[in-house]
Amino acid sequence: MKRKVRVAQYGCGKMSKYLMQYVLDKGAELVAAFDMNPEIIGKDVSSVIGCDPVGVKISPADEADAILKATKPDVCVIATRSTMAELKEAFSVCAKNSVNAISTCEESLYPWNSSPDITKELDALAKEHGCTLCGSGYPDLFWGTMITNLAASSAHITKIKGSSSYNVEDYGIALAQGHGAGLTLDEFEKQIGNYNSLSSDEIGSLVEKGEYIPSYMWNQNGWLCSKLGLTITSQTQKCVPHTYEKDLHSETLGMTIKAGDATGMSAIVTTETAEGITLETECIGKVYAPEEFDKNEWTLYGEPDTTVIVNRPATVELTCATILNRLPQLIDAEAGYISTDKLPYSQYMIKPLHEYVKSL
Repeated sequence: MKRKVRVAQYGCGKMSKYLMQYVLDKGAELVAAFDMNPEIIGKDVSSVIGCDPVGVKISPADEADAILKATKPDVCVIATRSTMAELKEAFSVCAKNSVNAISTCEESLYPWNSSPDITKELDALAKEHGCTLCGSGYPDLFWGTMITNLAASSAHITKIKGSSSYNVEDYGIALAQGHGAGLTLDEFEKQIGNYNSLSSDEIGSLVEKGEYIPSYMWNQNGWLCSKLGLTITSQTQKCVPHTYEKDLHSETLGMTIKAGDATGMSAIVTTETAEGITLETECIGKVYAPEEFDKNEWTLYGEPDTTVIVNRPATVELTCATILNRLPQLIDAEAGYISTDKLPYSQYMIKPLHEYVKSL
């Protein structure tokens, strides 16, 4: 591709600081930006990035349709919410304007097993308008391609076990409460653990109807099975509380969690496959004790057993860089909702972004 890649940014919060900077650093052209926060609307994107003026003002999200029509970007990076229901509008406005779009939304990585109706609708819309939609970010590489690449060094695999932990203090009160932080164990069992006894069919039905929100690993196991060519026979999720031996103060919750009460939880997804490989993966979200920190740990059991551990990952920056390095494949991909298990492995870009794009 001879010209610069034209990029729009949808959502100008914490993630966009890095997303927009990385796009500019790789020689792409930022042509539009959207948000719903009145405090930043009308300001140059440099107010978010922390750089010299770029010449692009942040526009209201409800003007995205008209601005995308006028600016005709090659791709839009969406960094707003975490579910497909919340992302549908942003994806749709991009697709209707034939703009390729990629999201940091965790569910968007592999929404086929959690929001199939929305995903099919977006897939049809993208095909109608000749563009590609997908999701990427930290899970794409650290729970996805890193694991499937590691599998290529195994002679035989019987089980894949993974866990990723995060401090709910960093993500706001809604997420902390959703993880049961601050509840007694009895309250946790009644409010969150009451779904633990459901069968694979029962929980799958609730997930597809939108009546039960699965953890990120629900989608991740679907992605891994698709990438590895595994046939899922059953999939369940259980939520297990975490506790601590001492009182822990939570700034986010505005309370002290008493010793023995829930500091958060593990959401454990177990997937059985026709090929005999079991996947057991968990998200651990809780109020951290002083000695705890983020960790990503995966083990492949078989011949041989292999473990990889990433301590203290810079999740925000890693998410944004992974999105950046997915842009050439997104632009070159066939039309539709194409989850990244169907794309080539991404790579670090030494040269400017446009030099890796083949189709424009």
